[in-house]
Amino acid sequence: MTEDPILLVDDPAPMVRRLTLNRPAKRNALSNALRGEIFAALETADGDPEVRVVILRGAGVCFSSGYDLAGLGELPFHTAGGQGQWARHVVEGCFRIWDLAKPVIAQVHGWCLAGGSELAFACDLVYCAEDAQIGYPAVRTMSPPDNQFHAWILGMRAAMELMLTGDAISGTEAVRLGFANRAFPLEKLEAETLAMAERIAKVDPELAQLNKRLVHRQMEAMGLRAGLRAGTDLHALGWHTPASREYMTKMREGVKAALDARDTTFGDYRTKEG
Repeated sequence: MTEDPILLVDDPAPMVRRLTLNRPAKRNALSNALRGEIFAALETADGDPEVRVVILRGAGVCFSSGYDLAGLGELPFHTAGGQGQWARHVVEGCFRIWDLAKPVIAQVHGWCLAGGSELAFACDLVYCAEDAQIGYPAVRTMSPPDNQFHAWILGMRAAMELMLTGDAISGTEAVRLGFANRAFPLEKLEAETLAMAERIAKVDPELAQLNKRLVHRQMEAMGLRAGLRAGTDLHALGWHTPASREYMTKMREGVKAALDARDTTFGDYRTKEG
């Protein structure tokens, strides 16, 4: 029996490439195999003269529930080893997307958690469903985020609240705080995202590349790239706290039970659905 592909690729409109994370039964958990296919497909699109913009979305009920804690697999590209390797790897992956010539749009619905939110952040534009849920619950029990973009995008106060609670924000709130560009009713999200992609595709690709790079250069001049790389050291320290070590012991005994225990205290995420 042939397994379904974990990444779907189509061209829904002229000059628009669309990538769909296709692990709906796993809520599009980001295994390293899936991450590798995403990077490869984005780089292929970036070199394709028939593509001017890329949409990244998830199949099923959500964009992505985060990294696949039950089985990540081998890293899809080399990152120097030692303490902090994973966080450095995540940040390097972000900048692999950041540095592409062509604009990448995240189309977000349902859960957009932890690694899923980091993937969306790495994209140039984010359009989301009004009822999407975007958060980083791992700060409650494991460590600071792998990619600490929150203060840059949301501002200090909002970032601080999210980091100290692990709570999620809706798609509507994500727009207000600056994580997303626009929010739409779920039933309109696909059409509105595609319409924006088609609008962007009207711009000459060489000029679009310069325009994209201009915005990123301003953020980098303010220190974003250096700041995110420095944050990987704090992430590494988080894994050595007694609370994190105790929680990871529970994770090894059973991922689902550990996640349920994490969220029961707060009454949200997995436990809210029950």
